Amino acid sequence: MDISYDDLFETIAALVMCHSPSGAEAEINQFLETYLERRGLEYWRDSADNVVIQIPGQVPERAIAITAHKDEIGGLVKAVLPDGRVSVRKLGGAFPWVYGEGVVDLLGDYSTVSGILSFGSRHVSHESPQKAQQEGRAVTWEDVWVETKQSADDLDAAGIRPGTRMVVGKHRKPPFRMGDYIASYTLDNKASIAILLALAERLKQPPITVYLVASAKEEVGAVGALYFCQRQHLEGLVALEICPLSAEYPIIDSDPVLLVQDAYGLYDEVLNAQLRSAAQTAAVPLQLTALSGFGSDGSIAMKFGHVSRAACLSFPTHNTHGYEIAHLGAIARCIPILERFCNDL
Repeated sequence: MDISYDDLFETIAALVMCHSPSGAEAEINQFLETYLERRGLEYWRDSADNVVIQIPGQVPERAIAITAHKDEIGGLVKAVLPDGRVSVRKLGGAFPWVYGEGVVDLLGDYSTVSGILSFGSRHVSHESPQKAQQEGRAVTWEDVWVETKQSADDLDAAGIRPGTRMVVGKHRKPPFRMGDYIASYTLDNKASIAILLALAERLKQPPITVYLVASAKEEVGAVGALYFCQRQHLEGLVALEICPLSAEYPIIDSDPVLLVQDAYGLYDEVLNAQLRSAAQTAAVPLQLTALSGFGSDGSIAMKFGHVSRAACLSFPTHNTHGYEIAHLGAIARCIPILERFCNDL
């Protein structure tokens, strides 16, 4: 079955437009549940807010999991100031200079309020604190605020409070197509969710049960994956992820990448060998690399003893945790690797 880049782009675009900051993932949950119900796929949502698709196996008592986290990074409201400005801090690995000044959405308890992430005026002297930003110091969350032009009472009525999530505004979120590339915020990890959905439609009756898990709160400690692994007897876990493109890593952007190590430790050699064999059978080039400042559902779950074996299959991405760019072919080629892998277990 060929994978259409156009169809893949459209699926990723729809997923990107669903806000899902860690711990406030209702919008992406609703999209996934509607998508799965229309296709007659069996799923449930567990107590940790994971959306779990179960593909029954010929030997149902044996099982593996493939995860793709559905949460995105962003900001967290620290305080609502009397003049209607909102102070925010990071949620996950977010940096204000990546977003720049522009529209952000505050996901209130009762309604969403759009505001402008603001750094202050440029035409200032050293009497103004933002002057330091023009002289070589990086912008930090303590330097910025969200300008809402609403009163503190209005924000309270919308349910904007400490703990409210802030994400890039939908005004700025629609992905951009660059030939065979997609450019967008939150490809980490919405593109991996698209891989998971494609796999759900392709797998029919694998040798063992396969759980396809759209995991929750990965960006703040792989919370969803840890919960799921603790409650299922799994022979292994494969995390779907991005892979940062950088001069320090010897990879190209058009082919999938299998990780051998990240900041949480080594990945399992046996599981990696199975994925490499599946890629070879599927005639898909597969790159190998070791990452430093990185972790996944798989490496975190294995480090803390929640799963005995873990691997991480990824697609190369420019500008990770920013306005990301990825080759649609690298994303698409993960699908036949995993399909072959699951059917060979």
